[in-house]
Amino acid sequence: MVEDGLWLSRKQRRTFHQPRLRRECFGELIQIDRSEHRWFEDRGDPCTLLVFIDDATSTLMELRFVPSESTFSYFEALETYPRNHGRPVAFYSDKHTVFRVPKPSQHMTGMTQFGRALAELNIEILCANSSQAKGRVERANRTLQDRLVTELPLGSISDMAAGNAFLPRFMERYNAKFAKPPARPDNLHRAMNIEPDRLIGSPILAMACRSIYGLGAATIYSGSLVSKRGPRSRLAMAQTS
Repeated sequence: MVEDGLWLSRKQRRTFHQPRLRRECFGELIQIDRSEHRWFEDRGDPCTLLVFIDDATSTLMELRFVPSESTFSYFEALETYPRNHGRPVAFYSDKHTVFRVPKPSQHMTGMTQFGRALAELNIEILCANSSQAKGRVERANRTLQDRLVTELPLGSISDMAAGNAFLPRFMERYNAKFAKPPARPDNLHRAMNIEPDRLIGSPILAMACRSIYGLGAATIYSGSLVSKRGPRSRLAMAQTS
């Protein structure tokens, strides 16, 4: 049976994932992920790099060094993304608890704080069923662990603050080399047209847009707005009016 090809071993029966076709337009789908690595090698503490990459063009849209993957860190990334690019149609992530409640119940819906904020901003959040499904950002992570780690010591960079100041220049060089033209020329990013006076009565939207409008990083805890005064600081409760 083996010789006739009628029986395959478990190794031979392994599943092959068909590559997913790119979206056609810039801003139609932004893959997001984190990459944990010793980015500063032995010059600094290990940290996490948040990576936002356009599916249609493989353009790096946002990079940010953060202590770890968390709701706070993704809201801090949102502080600059809409201001620089506008609102994409959708983000594409894994099933981390930042993006998806693993076991929804009658007391807890399947939408997280980050998901609620994106819904109010009219940005869809899609969760991949496998790492292969978000292969573009996974491959970008491997490339960054090679190229970015090589460039950081050239600028004597050994901490997250200096690294984040360096990342925009690195992204320009990376995109000039690796970005591809989209199948269609349309840019589907939309303007950030939500004014601060529309935030009243929507603490989750307030949380997102306070960062976007430069009013400081914020998050929600037990239905109230929580402001963050600094890294690893205590959280001060501030009710929205």
